[in-house]
Amino acid sequence: MNPRRQRRLGIVVLLLAGVVGATLLMLYALNQNIDLFYTPSEIVQGRHDSGEKPSVGQRLRVGGMVVEGSVERDPETLEVTFQLVDTGPLVTVHYQGILPDLFREGQGIVAQGVLTGPTSIEASEVLAKHDEDYMPPDLAEKMKGIRHVKPENATTGDAQ
Repeated sequence: MNPRRQRRLGIVVLLLAGVVGATLLMLYALNQNIDLFYTPSEIVQGRHDSGEKPSVGQRLRVGGMVVEGSVERDPETLEVTFQLVDTGPLVTVHYQGILPDLFREGQGIVAQGVLTGPTSIEASEVLAKHDEDYMPPDLAEKMKGIRHVKPENATTGDAQ
């Protein structure tokens, strides 16, 4: 191979290595700031396809229905605690702040925050869904006709 081709090949290899390196660095940076979406069942039981559960301290988003009778407000502060459910176990969400106007029991919400225990989330943001069309079709089918009411003596993580 003549020196001119060697030099061109070297430049092409260096450019490709640079592009691959930059891509890997961007993916690593994005991975550190990504908030994965889970349902309450996936937090407790793991994802149905891989069995992967979020770890305590992980940032995430959780979506589900607010269990009727589970909303507890502190009269002195803006702290609110409520439970979320999809088709299985309950997850408790703690939130400090003003809830959206559309927030109510029996309504679908998405909470973004940190997993502080196996079934407990410290939310930094709560979004109320105004339309159930945002629900994945398979979950909507499972939830059809289900009405979740907070049991009197149930523990968090038990199925309804």
